[in-house]
Amino acid sequence: MPSRTKKMRGSRTHGRGKKAGRGAGLIGGRGQAGLSKTGKMYMLKYDRDHFGRHGFKRPQCMVHANCTINVSELAEQIERFVSMGFAIKEGDMYNINLTDAGIDKLLGNGNIDMPVRVTVSQISAKAREKIEASGGSVAE
Repeated sequence: MPSRTKKMRGSRTHGRGKKAGRGAGLIGGRGQAGLSKTGKMYMLKYDRDHFGRHGFKRPQCMVHANCTINVSELAEQIERFVSMGFAIKEGDMYNINLTDAGIDKLLGNGNIDMPVRVTVSQISAKAREKIEASGGSVAE
């Protein structure tokens, strides 16, 4: 008895019709194909949010990230601020303007041992406490 393959030689579709022999034709497609047609009930039951847009993305002009610096970084980089013109030494106290330096907020991580007078738009409570404990002051 000849094999099915041998029997179908010369036949274009081997008895499967036009589409069934190509890829995933007989099963209606691969993956999520046909969710709006043959797979509609599946989509409505298990994946209701498949179609359409969801949520929103804020415009980049509205997104703003604060530029921050810690108290310890301030103590380490104080000479750099003086050389760049954002700080002035008045006696034993430094007068630092972080707003002009482009820094929005001073955070309280680390320690500072020198008295400084800091001008900044926002400051954390811990940073204010450490600046004032070292003999300095904060202007907002």
